[in-house]
Amino acid sequence: MKITVEKIDDINFVMSGNVDNSVIQDKVSQLKKETSKDESNDKDIEQNAAGEAFKEFIDAGIKEAGIAVETLLGQPALKKYEQQEDSLYFEVELSTSPEINVDIDYKDIIPSFTKPVANPKEVETKLEDFATKQAPFVKIETPKPVEDGDVTIIDFKGYIDDKEFEGGSAEKFNLKIGSKSFIPGFEEQLIGMEYGEERTITVTFPKDYQSEELAGKETKFIVKLHEIQEQRAETPDDAFAQRILSDTTATLDTLKEKLAEQITSEEVSKIYMAELKPKIIQGLLEKFDFTLPNNVVEQEIDAKVSEKSRSFSEEEHKMYQEDKGKFMELRESIRDEARASIKTALIVEALAKKEGVDVHEQEVHAALGYQAMMTGQDAQELVQYYEDNNLIHSAKMGLTEDKLFGIMLGFHQG
Repeated sequence: MKITVEKIDDINFVMSGNVDNSVIQDKVSQLKKETSKDESNDKDIEQNAAGEAFKEFIDAGIKEAGIAVETLLGQPALKKYEQQEDSLYFEVELSTSPEINVDIDYKDIIPSFTKPVANPKEVETKLEDFATKQAPFVKIETPKPVEDGDVTIIDFKGYIDDKEFEGGSAEKFNLKIGSKSFIPGFEEQLIGMEYGEERTITVTFPKDYQSEELAGKETKFIVKLHEIQEQRAETPDDAFAQRILSDTTATLDTLKEKLAEQITSEEVSKIYMAELKPKIIQGLLEKFDFTLPNNVVEQEIDAKVSEKSRSFSEEEHKMYQEDKGKFMELRESIRDEARASIKTALIVEALAKKEGVDVHEQEVHAALGYQAMMTGQDAQELVQYYEDNNLIHSAKMGLTEDKLFGIMLGFHQG
C-alpha cells in the first residue's frame, strides 16, 4: 500500500495512493469463507472487501501523517476512486478540528434591545381567547342547517362495492366542517344537513392515500347528523384561574400576569429570531478567524443541495441530473452559506464549552414535543423522524446555540 499525505493548511489533508488488487482479492476470499453459500453475493462481497481496504487505507494515511484520531472532524471525503490496471487508486480529504481562540472579547458584537411590555388590551384579548378555547363544547340552543365552520356530531358508515370496510365507520364523531381532516369532498357534502337527517355521499380516496386497499377507490358514506356544537366562553374569575393554573391560591390577576409574561416572551422570541440572533451570528463570523474543515464544508453543501432539491420540479431534477456543469454551479452557489453554517457551529460549540452550556437529551425531546404541539403533529412520531434521519444532533446544536445566545443577551444565566 503506497500512500502520500499532503498537508493543505493547518487542519486539512489530502491522502492519495494505491491498494493492490491482490489485497482486495485476499479480502474477497476471506469474506467468502466467512459467509455461507446461502448468504453469498459476489457483488456485495466485493463491495465489502473494497470497503475494508478503504478503511485500512484511511488508517494507514492517518498514521503516516501522524494525526491524532481524536482530532479528526467529520467523515473522510472520497475525492477520487479509480480502478487501475493492478490496483485501486484512492484520493481522500480529511480534516482535524481547528484551534478557536475562545478568549477573544466578543461582548462588543452583542446587540442591545429594549424588552417589550405586554399591552393590557392584548392581555384581555388573550384571556378571552383562552377562556373560549378552554370552554367545553355544548349543543347550540337553536338547531340550524350545517354551515362551513360548524362543529358537527355525526355517525357515518363507509362502503366500497356495497361492503363496509374496516376503519370506515364511527358514532357520535366530532367533525369541524372545513377542517379538511376527512377525504376531500366529504365535509363539503354535509353542508345544509338538518338535525336527524341521513345523507349518502360519494367521495374518492386520493390515489396516494396511505392505505393501498383504499387508494383511488370510490366510496359511499351514509352519514347521520345528531347536532351542531359550539364553545361558550367561561367568565374568567379567581376559580377559573385556580383551575387553569392548578393553584388554589391563584387569582384572576395571577393568571393575567402569566398571560402578560407569555405575550412578552412571544414578542422577545420574535425580536430574537428576526433581529438579535442574525446580528450575533454575523458579529461572531466577523470576530473569529480560523481555518474551516474542507470535508465538513463539502458535506454541508451536499446536505443543503439535498434540502433544496426537495422543492425542485421534475424538469429541474432532470436538468441537474443531465447537466453536470449546472449542478456544480448549484453547489458553488451554496458554498458561502455552507461555510457560514459550519463556522457558526464551530464557534458556538467552542463558546458553549467555555461557558458550560449543555443541552440534555430530554431538553431536545421536550423542544420537539412543543414543536409537535404547535404544528399539530404527533410528538412521538416527530422524535422518531429526527432519530431515524440523524437529526437529533442538529436539533441539540440549535438548542445549544439559542441557550448560549440567551446568556449573551442576559435572558438567563448558564
